[in-house]
Amino acid sequence: MATKTWKLGELSRGGVITVNVKGSKVTVIAKDWDTTNGYSRNKSQANAKEWDRLEVNLNNNGAESALDNYLFDLTTSYYTDNIMEWIKSKVTKHF
Repeated sequence: MATKTWKLGELSRGGVITVNVKGSKVTVIAKDWDTTNGYSRNKSQANAKEWDRLEVNLNNNGAESALDNYLFDLTTSYYTDNIMEWIKSKVTKHF
């Protein structure tokens, strides 16, 4: 399983996006910035509160579009592209 967290702050709704990839299952978790540790990007966001998530199986038709649309709703097109490229580098089944 591969996991990565993007701490985007004001460039993302909520500020934090975590992606888990396990085989052909991808989970994108939108979180609120955990301000108890401060506002710096180098602070841990492990306790950030989850407010939304999307789980997709890449074997289903439209999985890439669902991921892309969900990410674009959360953040800018630049970070959507970066996150999608990271996902593609980690999945066992390519889009």
